[in-house]
This record gives sequence, structure tokens and C-alpha cells, in this order.
Amino acid sequence: MAKKKTIDFQALLDKVDTLFPTYQALDQDGNVVDESLVPDLSDEQLVELMTRMVWSRVLDQRSTALNRQGRLGFFAPTAGQEASQLASHFAFEKEDVLLPGYRDVPQLIKHGLPLYQAFLWSRGHVVGNEYEEDFKALPPQIIIGAQFVQAAGVALGLKKRGKKNVVFTYTGDGGSSQGDFYEAINFAGAYKANGVFYVQNNGFAISTPRDKQTAATTIAQKAVAAGIPGIQVDGMDPLAVYTVSKLAREWAANGNGPVLIETVTYRYGAHTLSGDDPTRYRSKDLDDEWQKKDPLIRFRNYLEDKGLWSEQKEEEVMENAKQEIKDAIAEADKVPKQKVSGFLKNMFEKQPQNIQEQIKFYEAKESK
Repeated sequence: MAKKKTIDFQALLDKVDTLFPTYQALDQDGNVVDESLVPDLSDEQLVELMTRMVWSRVLDQRSTALNRQGRLGFFAPTAGQEASQLASHFAFEKEDVLLPGYRDVPQLIKHGLPLYQAFLWSRGHVVGNEYEEDFKALPPQIIIGAQFVQAAGVALGLKKRGKKNVVFTYTGDGGSSQGDFYEAINFAGAYKANGVFYVQNNGFAISTPRDKQTAATTIAQKAVAAGIPGIQVDGMDPLAVYTVSKLAREWAANGNGPVLIETVTYRYGAHTLSGDDPTRYRSKDLDDEWQKKDPLIRFRNYLEDKGLWSEQKEEEVMENAKQEIKDAIAEADKVPKQKVSGFLKNMFEKQPQNIQEQIKFYEAKESK
């Protein structure tokens, strides 16, 4: 009698895991470990990328201070994710469409949103959402993962119009546990839409460790089910993030369909400044371990070895950033505060009788 064939299910799992290594160009000390992932950027471009990353760290620090002073509203800290955010954005073009999550304000600003409007968005002011018609971006999405579904639609629209541009969007590891995530990459994959989808895996969906959200060894491997390429990259390594992003953009722009990129990174601060306390779910040892991988230290060492960066240069960038932020918050302060009557006027293009009555009531109160 023939022996029944057995199937080694564990071997199937192990085989998938081997397909998703972490791509890295620089180690945590800034030494090149994979020359093939070092991009062909000019000295000026390398300095510009570092400038943007330092600017983002200053923006995080100043935004935190402004929030505590009551001068800023909602804020999601970004320190630690500068390479994941700014090096990825650096690989795209102005005509590419950015759909950010609420932590992705630095990319939105570098894509062209005036800084004072970003501050107004944080305050919940309508002017913070009034974008120029030719600005290729949508306001930051608050609903976890919803920007992925929107991005899939925009990506298909770009393809149907014969555009060589792409949509790129971001969520966190928590967003990858949402139904929107799977629906979006499946839809975009089925139509080979022009999209690059980022999952910034900072280890915790607010307070839930990544390994409590999914049994998958990587988030990148979730791309397999959608029939699209998935890749995991060291999200603290700006060179690797840029190279992978640039190649993914070219792939999507040339009609090959979307790419899913998992950037393994870390947020040093709280999930948001709206009551989260990371010390309740993260240890000091874990924080210290990731501090050694800091993207600014890593890139600084790399550039200093090439003679492109110095302490003096960094101080200059920081002072310029502080002045830019000071000017922007002053400009935001000049924008007239919102009124209840204004909210009511925005509800309908043509106000029904009951709304008209409420507008008159509040305008009378507001004029006193």
C-alpha cells in the first residue's frame, strides 16, 4: 500500500520568511554594509536629505513644546522616523500624489504645504485643509488605514489617465491590521495601479506590540496575498529607504503595479500627545537600544566621513528651522479664529431654513 504523502506546514512558513530579508545600506554607525543599495545621489542631494531630516527633528521638538503651551492642537511625534519619512519622500516627484496619515505631516510640508497651514490643520482650523488646486496631496487621514483605500483609487485614476506618476501613502504597523489595508493592496494589485504603499513599522500600534497583531514574521510578506512585490527595509537607514523607494516608484510608474514597503523604524515619543504614555508599554532598555540606531547619528557619521557635514552646519540648519517654525506659528496666529456661524455656513451649499435661523442667532452673539 502506497504511503500517504505528508505536508510539512512549518516548512511552508519558514520558506516564506526567507524571502523577506531586511535591506540595509548603512549600519547603525554609518558604515556602508551593502554598496549596491547606496544611491547615486550628488553631494548636494545628500546634504539636502540630511538637512530635511534635521529640520524634521527640530519640527518634532518645537511642535511638542507648542502643544504643551496650548498653541498647537493634535500632534503625533515623529522623532526617530526621519529616514522612513523624509528619505522615502525624497524619492518621489512633485507631480506624484501624497496621501499621508496623521504622523506624516513632515512629508506633506516638504511636498509643498505651507508650514503655517500644517499648524492650522493641527488646530482643527478649516484653512489647514484648503489646498491649492494643483497641489498633489490630500490632508492627513485620521481614520487608521483609510488613506490606503483612497490611494488605491487615486492610483487607478492615474493609470487610467495614462500618467507616469504614482500615488504614495503611509500607515503604521497598526494600520496594517485594518481591513482597509488588505482591501487597498488587493484592489491596487488586481488593477496594476500606480501606487507605492508604506507601512512604517515602529513596533507599536499605539500600545500594542507588532507581534500581538499578526503571526506574520514581516508585514512585507502580506503583499504576497495581493500578488504584488513586498519588501522590508531598515527604516532607520536613509540610503536604503531612498534606494528601495526610488526603485519601487519606477516599477509602479512603468505600469507594473503597486509595491508594498515595510520600513522597520521606531518612534521615540508617544503615539500622540493626546494622553498616550509610552512608558506604560515600552521599556527603557528598548528605547536605549533604538537610540543607538538613530537615523540622524547614522547619516551624520556617513556624511562627516565624506566631508559633507559638520557640527557647525547642523547648528545652522537647526537655527534656520527654529526661525521658520517661529514665523509660521506667528502667521497661523494671524488667521481669524473660526466661528460657529462659519461652521453652519459650511454645512450646506444652500442652507435650509433651520440652518439660516441658527446662523442669524450665532452671528448676533458673535458680534457682541
